[in-house]
Amino acid sequence: MTAPVLTRDPDALPEELPRGSEIPESLDPLADGILMEHQRSWLADESDLKVCEKGRRTGITFAEMLGCALIAAAARGAGGQNCFYIGDTKDKGREAIGYVAHFARVIAGAAHPIEEFLFEDQQPDGTTKFISAYRVRFASGFRVEALSSNPANIRGLQGTVVIDEAAFHKDVREVIDAVNAMLIWGGKVRIISTHNGYLNAFNELIREARAGKNGFAVHRYTFSDAVANGLYKRVCMMQGKTWTPEAEAAWEATVRRAYGAREAAMRQELDAEPAEMEGAALTRVQIEACMAQGIPFHRWTQPDSFKNADEPVRKAAAEAWCKTHLEPVLKTLDRTRPHFMGEDFARSGDATDIIILEQGVDLTRRTKLIVELRNIPFDQQRDVLFWLLDRLPNFQKGAMDRTGNGAYLAEVAAQRYGARIVEVSFTRAWYELEMPPYIEAFSDRTIVLPAHEDVLRDHQALQYTNGIIRVPENFRFKGSDGLDRHGDSAIAGALAWHASNQDVVPMEFQSTGRRTALTAEDFISPLGGRRMGFARGGGVLDFGGFPDG
Repeated sequence: MTAPVLTRDPDALPEELPRGSEIPESLDPLADGILMEHQRSWLADESDLKVCEKGRRTGITFAEMLGCALIAAAARGAGGQNCFYIGDTKDKGREAIGYVAHFARVIAGAAHPIEEFLFEDQQPDGTTKFISAYRVRFASGFRVEALSSNPANIRGLQGTVVIDEAAFHKDVREVIDAVNAMLIWGGKVRIISTHNGYLNAFNELIREARAGKNGFAVHRYTFSDAVANGLYKRVCMMQGKTWTPEAEAAWEATVRRAYGAREAAMRQELDAEPAEMEGAALTRVQIEACMAQGIPFHRWTQPDSFKNADEPVRKAAAEAWCKTHLEPVLKTLDRTRPHFMGEDFARSGDATDIIILEQGVDLTRRTKLIVELRNIPFDQQRDVLFWLLDRLPNFQKGAMDRTGNGAYLAEVAAQRYGARIVEVSFTRAWYELEMPPYIEAFSDRTIVLPAHEDVLRDHQALQYTNGIIRVPENFRFKGSDGLDRHGDSAIAGALAWHASNQDVVPMEFQSTGRRTALTAEDFISPLGGRRMGFARGGGVLDFGGFPDG
């Protein structure tokens, strides 16, 4: 099989990927099974603003043109309106209108010819010129048109606007700004594109959407998604070939091999990953601009022999360390402000980091304390966490790593603090959804961290890896204490930020007053046995009193 030549010239597309003008006359887009799963998912989203980052030839434009045909064919009372397709080239417009004309025959049962007309295109200097444009008109009185991407012309349109291959428009940011004005009168905006670099305005739009800064719903469909959903089966249908799993795998491999050594280009074109996406997520300047002096950073490290000490010895050591290092910090906190916690767990090798954030009236999250535990047994990590959270004023929400060994500590914390604890599994979906807002906080300067070398380097370790922001799996470096780090405080910071964006659970309580000093009898249950300590199914930590204040 000859490797296809991948190009953006519509006349040079490989035969394996037919264009809209070549679809069979008998193809019924409304028939069951014609649309692939990702195409149905895209059409099912009726958001006023939606954006799709996609791999090439995944069929999103095909699906969107079906959507436009259905909208334009409907009466006004049924949601009908004009639709405008804005591609990056004239040929793309002709191809898209070809889809619409075919769909119109199926939907309306009569031929709807493609009309070529002259469109008045306003130039930046105020002059105008007439350019060729295409449209299909429906009996409803509405139409689908393929137009120029000149922002000056778009501002006067009203209806549903589709911007295709947005990353390749000359003035994509101005185009996006222009179509947003259409929402005032009930219009809708659909932005579709493969990527064209990390710094491109289209990718900026995606990042802002994932950070919740604009109203766009984000969809992501890769070439592999399309293949899994039946793309090659449709190629076989078009060409009269017999589909087999082996032929499908060979076909996808052939498409990928066509890129040769241009792996970044292949990931961008097929896997929806911007080409410059590998590398640091934050610069040193960005991180240092969000750092402040004087924020406490307390470490507790123990030798391996500590885990073999008697339980009372370990428990007493944990309480003594907390009282010495954490109690003075807690007394300085503003009891009227909400506090949030993020914890990245490690038992050996790396460090467990616990970050406490305070949300100010200006909504800036300021770190008030970092606790770092290294080589601390599970039980004593629990002791320290419970001691801290029991006394943390106005504790609203915490997010904890429940991956691997972290599952135990996250579980007992959730048992103790209920809905205030969010147990987080570090899946790709979590990284895609939650890391961009944390990164954007550094651009907005709405996060404040301790001015500490290890915190700086932890955040420098956040990398774009296979399209998501994370600390690479096998990436290690030496901290200021000479021990290995794995971006520990950066992940804890992201978890704390995540916690601060969750809905909080209102709590009502009544103080039982100051407790008296404990005696030996306080440690004996009426049923016999020790009273103080922990149990897998709901034991209680009791260090013997409430803090002052």
